[in-house]
Amino acid sequence: MIEPVILQKLEELPESLQTEVLHYIEFLIDKHTKNSTQEKPTKKYRVAGTMKEMFVLPLPDDFDEPLEDMKEYME
Repeated sequence: MIEPVILQKLEELPESLQTEVLHYIEFLIDKHTKNSTQEKPTKKYRVAGTMKEMFVLPLPDDFDEPLEDMKEYME
């Protein structure tokens, strides 16, 4: 379908431009084959909970108590 149109337009070009078109076609083919042969990088997803309980800090006994600086506002 598109091939006859391409060939018709190509015949209308001077030989020097036909050579450029040929080089561009070769470039596209090379680019396509490189992209299709390269291994696609796999995405690494984070898994929730993998670090669970690795960082356990002891909380002080008065953790829930109001701070000294805030006592006047709490009264």
